[in-house]
Amino acid sequence: MTAAGIGVLRILIVEDERELGRLFEDYVSSLGHRAEVVGSAEAALERLQAARPHVIILDVKLPGMSGLEFLELPAVRDAAVPVIVVSGFVTEEQARQCLRAGALEFLAKPVPLDVLGTVLDHVAVLATTPDEGPSDRRLAARAAVTLPVRAVTEHGRAVTGAVLEVSSTGLRARFTGAVRTGSAVRLSITLLDGGAPLDVVALIVRADTDGSTAVWFLDMTPAEAERLLTRAQKRPH
Repeated sequence: MTAAGIGVLRILIVEDERELGRLFEDYVSSLGHRAEVVGSAEAALERLQAARPHVIILDVKLPGMSGLEFLELPAVRDAAVPVIVVSGFVTEEQARQCLRAGALEFLAKPVPLDVLGTVLDHVAVLATTPDEGPSDRRLAARAAVTLPVRAVTEHGRAVTGAVLEVSSTGLRARFTGAVRTGSAVRLSITLLDGGAPLDVVALIVRADTDGSTAVWFLDMTPAEAERLLTRAQKRPH
C-alpha cells in the first residue's frame, strides 16, 4: 500500500532526459509505486503492448515519435491507460491537443512533485488492474458546462467564479479572484438539478494562460461524482 493508503500502481515513465526520468522514478517509488523508465515513444509502445501499466507519465518532446503522436495511436487509445503528460516546451494549444487526444492531465515542467503525487493518488483510486480490462474512460471524460462555483481558501478568503469543464476527478474554472497553485480550497458547486450545492475539498493544480484554473478533487465520493457528471447539465423542471 502507498502512503495514501491506496493500491500500488505500475507506472511507465516515458522521458528521454535521463536525470529527469530517474527523478520521476525515485519519486513514484518513494510513494510505494512500481516504475519503469523508457526513453522513447516507440519503446513505450512496445512495453504497453507487452504489459499494460496502470498509468503513463509521458513527455511531449521525444526523439522520433512525439508524445502527441503516441497519444493518437489506435493501440494507445484502445488500451485506455490514463496518461499524464509533462513538458516544458509546448504551447497552450499543444497542451490542449494532448488533452483532446485523451490525456488525463497536462503538467508543465518543472513539475511540482507533490502535485504529481496527488494526480497519481486519484489515478490509484480509479484504476483497475491490467487483468481486469480497460478502465472506464467516462471517469476521465470532460463535459463543457457553465456552473456557479464558490471557493474558500485555507485562510478563509472566498472567491466566486464559473465552472467551464467538469470530470469525475476535477474541473476547470475561471475565478474572479486569485487562488494559489498547490493550495487546498473548499468548493461549493451549484448544479442545475435544483438540489443542494455540491461541496468538495480540492487542490489547485495550475493556472492556465487563458485565465482559467485547473482543480483536482480530493474527497469526491463516487455518488457525488455521478451526480456531477449526470446532472451538471440538467435543468430542474
